[in-house]
Amino acid sequence: MKFIPIHPAPVIPPKQTPAVLAPAGAPLRDLRGRTVHDLRISVTDRCNFRCVYCMPRAVFDADYPFLPRKELLSFEEITRIANLFAARGVRKIRITGGEPLLRKHVENLIAQLAQIPEIELTLTTNGVLLPRMAQTLRDAGLHRVTVSLDAIDDATFRAMNDADYPVSAVLKGIDAAAAAGLGPIKVNMVVKRGVNDQGVLDMARHFRGSGHILRFIEFMDVGSSNGWEMGAVVPSREIIERIDRVFPLEQIDPNYSGEVAERWRYRDGSGEIGVISSVTQAFCSTCTRIRLSTEGKLYTCLFAQSGHDLRELLRTGASDAEVDHAIAAVWQGRDDRYSEIRTANTGLRKIEMSYIGG
Repeated sequence: MKFIPIHPAPVIPPKQTPAVLAPAGAPLRDLRGRTVHDLRISVTDRCNFRCVYCMPRAVFDADYPFLPRKELLSFEEITRIANLFAARGVRKIRITGGEPLLRKHVENLIAQLAQIPEIELTLTTNGVLLPRMAQTLRDAGLHRVTVSLDAIDDATFRAMNDADYPVSAVLKGIDAAAAAGLGPIKVNMVVKRGVNDQGVLDMARHFRGSGHILRFIEFMDVGSSNGWEMGAVVPSREIIERIDRVFPLEQIDPNYSGEVAERWRYRDGSGEIGVISSVTQAFCSTCTRIRLSTEGKLYTCLFAQSGHDLRELLRTGASDAEVDHAIAAVWQGRDDRYSEIRTANTGLRKIEMSYIGG
């Protein structure tokens, strides 16, 4: 059966609109007391990979209705929204996709966002375009990159990306990013039982001592097209135990409140790894992220069903104060905790990861 794309999502009001919104410039807290700190911005819903857990080819084929260019936010519109979020306490902006390096002249957006004070500016990519773009991105003001790599074994990796890209193409991208000064580089591996989990130790062995931070991500039920089932999840605790038996580990403190990755380091000092346990150890209670989709909708959860339209406000002449008011209402009405109640909600149709960003 062919899935029908969910975007563009309907516009819905927050579940509960606060009686009093925080005044302009004041930090925002949602209904669970969580502040907004991280803004993820998707700049394209297209990708050159067809990863089985994100954009399975059976769904995202040649007839899939990707967003037309006119519906995408312009770089100026994105920057305007980002500035408003920065005034509300956002201190980290991550550019995502799809594959963000497919967005034409994305370095111009990076240069605009880099002008916002006190912002850490990062980007997540599959890495294959980094050899020709890494230095340009660094010169534009990008601070770091996170690269997705789901196996170090070539056959396994080609099967997972389903676009016949070899591991070497990603490793060249990682090397180019490191040479350009876009580190420390984080390397993300989505682990799916029976597909690539046999390569967990090989990945750890490869990146141990490299200076890069390898992170293992539990296979999540993002979207409605990746055939998720609990049996395919490898709990992060099991991953840590596998590695610890060969390369002893010790846990270390998070870098900041709300960091989603649990951090571990090798006891011999040869580096750090992380695990992201959205399925087995929900971190909803400390989630500080909000997502801006490619065509200008705000999503308060990675597992959302619908979003809140900012593009319409921008393109009908709304003032900064009016857009800020809408942002405040969305966050202060936020009550999401999907991962805490997952067993009751796995049947819901959710926004695809390639559209909202990871």
